[in-house]
Amino acid sequence: MKKIRVLIVDDSAIVRKIFSEELSKFPDIEIVGVAPDPFVARDKIVRLKPDVITLDIEMPRMDGLTFLKKLMKHYPLPVVIVSSLTQKGGEMTLEAMDIGAVEVIGKPGGSYTVGNMSAQLADKIRAASRVRMTKESLKEVSAHSKSGSMKALARTSNKVVAIGASTGGTEALKNVLSKMPPNSPGIIVVQHMPANFTTAFAERLNGLCQITVKEARNNDSVNTGGALLAPGNFHMILRRSGSRYYVEVKDGPMVHHQRPAVDVLFKSTAKYAGANSIGAILTGMGSDGAQGLLEMKQAGAKTIAQDEKSSVVFGMPKEAIKLGGVDKVVPLGRVAEEIVKMV
Repeated sequence: MKKIRVLIVDDSAIVRKIFSEELSKFPDIEIVGVAPDPFVARDKIVRLKPDVITLDIEMPRMDGLTFLKKLMKHYPLPVVIVSSLTQKGGEMTLEAMDIGAVEVIGKPGGSYTVGNMSAQLADKIRAASRVRMTKESLKEVSAHSKSGSMKALARTSNKVVAIGASTGGTEALKNVLSKMPPNSPGIIVVQHMPANFTTAFAERLNGLCQITVKEARNNDSVNTGGALLAPGNFHMILRRSGSRYYVEVKDGPMVHHQRPAVDVLFKSTAKYAGANSIGAILTGMGSDGAQGLLEMKQAGAKTIAQDEKSSVVFGMPKEAIKLGGVDKVVPLGRVAEEIVKMV
């Protein structure tokens, strides 16, 4: 078995030690080196040729964002951002994703333990190792993101649109949601992201879209012209009371090592919205959402998957297609258009 070679870049000696010890427990991961700052990291990247880098973005001498820009320009590599679970950390992380980082994880703290972190970090490293990182692919991502929005629908609909994404999903969701017309049906979204990062992400999307995008709170209504993003570290479930759809935001065990999990959202959408819903599964590693999308289709929903060529990682869409839960497979640039057609 070929191991994934990882370089850990973090100014904290404790973090470097914990990450090295924890990740070394996984048989498919090899820590080839650690670096306390980007200057040391630069030399080690050239010498050790890692497959994936974990990068802290708040560091002395040169901050992680400056380093990331240089890295993506001269020596593109898959990068997992490791950030503090703060609002500032969330905003910097989104900037890092725009530059070309492919995954994000929060540093352990409070109830978020080293044990929780290590399994998730290993999964994110595996996902990152599958990403094609070339200067050309980075240009492709940026090209996919530049898109005009559609005009208002001729009439509004009481349908619900459920969307799930993981690795590469921040750019994919930006592409889809920024194209949705102002009177789109209510949209509910799960993107695998830690707490606080989803707050900053929802705010950023809200500034880019014709629809209103917000981080979901318990009992929020799913309204025409609005999208609710599941908060990091909480599952989001669709419920119905009479003609009103609303969401329940709750704790609970991780599903597919994720909280929020796409399957949790999709299965509740199948149960409470059925044929009145549309499901879309976008780029991401693993199989989260595949079973839920199949249940949506079996309940009468129309379903879409992002195609392989436009996916950063063709894991979640591939599994959903394999299970038979997908009506239509389309490139990222056409997902919003297909949703509107299905409405």
